[in-house]
Amino acid sequence: MVMLDKGLSIPLNAKLTGSGTETVVLAHGFGADQTMWDKILPVLSQHFRVLVFDWGFSGAVKEQEGLFDPVKHSSYEGFACDLISLLDELDLKSTVFVGHSMSGMIGCIASVKRPDLFERLILLGASPRYLNTDGYEGGFGTAQIDQILLSIESDYNEWAPNFASLVVHPHDALSVEMFTGCLRRMRPKVALSLARTVFLSDHREVLGSVTTPCTIIQTTNDVIVPNSVAHYMRDKIQGKSTVEMIEADGHFPQLTAHLQLLDVLGGILGFEYD
Repeated sequence: MVMLDKGLSIPLNAKLTGSGTETVVLAHGFGADQTMWDKILPVLSQHFRVLVFDWGFSGAVKEQEGLFDPVKHSSYEGFACDLISLLDELDLKSTVFVGHSMSGMIGCIASVKRPDLFERLILLGASPRYLNTDGYEGGFGTAQIDQILLSIESDYNEWAPNFASLVVHPHDALSVEMFTGCLRRMRPKVALSLARTVFLSDHREVLGSVTTPCTIIQTTNDVIVPNSVAHYMRDKIQGKSTVEMIEADGHFPQLTAHLQLLDVLGGILGFEYD
């Protein structure tokens, strides 16, 4: 049993690299782990202190008991509290938070609770709601979400590579294999619980309370998040927000379009790389 009163940094495999006056926090999404950032981490570490970590649901976390709680983590609020605790433990303030997928909205919620911890939010392939509803295109119908959950529950190990190929890029075999490995390291019960939390979430109301400056980064062909979601978020976020589009396919530009992503990040954060 992990004693959480001793802190989260060790159990969540938190690592600080690089140097500089600014700290960039990289937070991965559903089914992944911190290796998703391996292609951009060396460049960012030349210019910033960079924090990477694994969420408690990740298969990279050795002891998940006490780190992933199906009740606490049945909403993004629980993850936001973990993020705040981690940043407080490491005494990090005014960070640049880069949240991929579900972590984008987790960062938004955390920034509302503790704006002192965040100087800027960079929301990569983020979405406040995945289900379509009147006047809002989330990308999925109810039947599609039900089928995803049923597939996870009935045969998770068969579902994992199919999902990875769909959301990463079917022609990038190495990246698909990498994400498939991450998915398969997750416990199926954890994956099902988390999938319900993610795909059935609706955090649109949070956006109007976000005052931290935001940059929303979206690929032009993301099967998980329609382009319209990025513009919806920009319009609803209270603070200054902009949208940056990357001409690429898939939900993981940090894997499949990392040079384009670094170009965008360099423009936002003011660095150049060779």
